[in-house]
Amino acid sequence: MEFPKFLLGDNTDFPTAIFVIHTEFPRFIINLENDEVEWLEEFSKEDEKELEDEAENLIEAATVFYDREVVRYEE
Repeated sequence: MEFPKFLLGDNTDFPTAIFVIHTEFPRFIINLENDEVEWLEEFSKEDEKELEDEAENLIEAATVFYDREVVRYEE
């Protein structure tokens, strides 16, 4: 099964949180309410430097995705 690169998620246990799930490597979930990121991968020390460089771009892309989806819902 193929998934989109990003998915939106919510949960009634977290009524004010909006989650964006990144489904490609490196997989993560970001809570847009507080910008907390949970990585769903384990990284070696060597990978951590590359991850730091890429994380900012991925998180920005997740936010752009969310903003785009909100506009589409409002149309």
